Amino acid sequence: MFKLGNLEIKSNIILAPMAGITSSAYREFYASFGVGYVVTEMVSDMGLIYGNKETKSYVTFERLDIPTGVQLFGNSAENLAKAALICEKMNPNIDFYDVNMGCPVPKVTKTGAGSSLMNNPKLCGDIVRAIKEATHKPVTVKIRLGSGNNKAQFKEVIKEVIAAGVDLIAIHPRSAKEMYGGQPHWELVKDLKKNVNVPLIVSGNIYTVEDAVRAMEITGADGVMVARGGVGNPLLVSNINNYFNNKELFTNNLDQQIGFCLELARLFIEEKGENVAMRTYRGIATKFFDGFPKSKQLKCRLSTELNTYSDFLRIIEEYKKEIEI
Repeated sequence: MFKLGNLEIKSNIILAPMAGITSSAYREFYASFGVGYVVTEMVSDMGLIYGNKETKSYVTFERLDIPTGVQLFGNSAENLAKAALICEKMNPNIDFYDVNMGCPVPKVTKTGAGSSLMNNPKLCGDIVRAIKEATHKPVTVKIRLGSGNNKAQFKEVIKEVIAAGVDLIAIHPRSAKEMYGGQPHWELVKDLKKNVNVPLIVSGNIYTVEDAVRAMEITGADGVMVARGGVGNPLLVSNINNYFNNKELFTNNLDQQIGFCLELARLFIEEKGENVAMRTYRGIATKFFDGFPKSKQLKCRLSTELNTYSDFLRIIEEYKKEIEI
């Protein structure tokens, strides 16, 4: 569909990086539904530089059939380039680097990282340039409209990162202050692609095929990034792809959703071990059952009682018996 540096991206549906969610298991699962590329959870530059064990674990993964990028965050071009070089030595399966310039969470922004970087467009460009020179791999950025309440910084940031040789820009049309509330300001990024000579990806409230189509039509973007809307709903990715390829759309059904949910659970267990995996999965498993009959109690049980895979099977079977009555 488009090129990311020298990488061929075959789908214009991208899996957004999400802290605490997009681990190796999650990325592997969603790759099978037709995303064009995947990105790790946020990885701290200083965590890598200081050799933090947990931070380094985010960079350890096997190669998929689609490109995988490492998302770095920090506030220094020099340190981010050093972190990227550490990644290079750790894992030959890294295809590109993504710099987080859009995270609005205070514990990130107060360090000068995430969306705070947008206060200094020149630094944004310097970061892209430094990582590209250090690794000779494609570099992408994920931005917002601006830091704080500012909704105009993105224009200058885009100008600087393009001048620095960025290979792709992903934009979430909210300010950092707005976090994830309200509606994205699509009107502020109307026809944005006309001013961007690299692939442009848009994100923000993509919960349906219609949301994706509208976002791409307004902006002229090359692709759309699926984040919260895809959690528990992997067929959203398939259906957006099908829409753009003039294929029939799939309909969610309970048995299929149960199958998807169990498969992802197994992948999490392989990755993290049963105890950690099932506790992590409590907040994800519930999303597979949104909109199904009598699912309120099921979701409550999954979010509080899930300790083992056997618990999972038992809770699901009891739910299936209940709705058959």
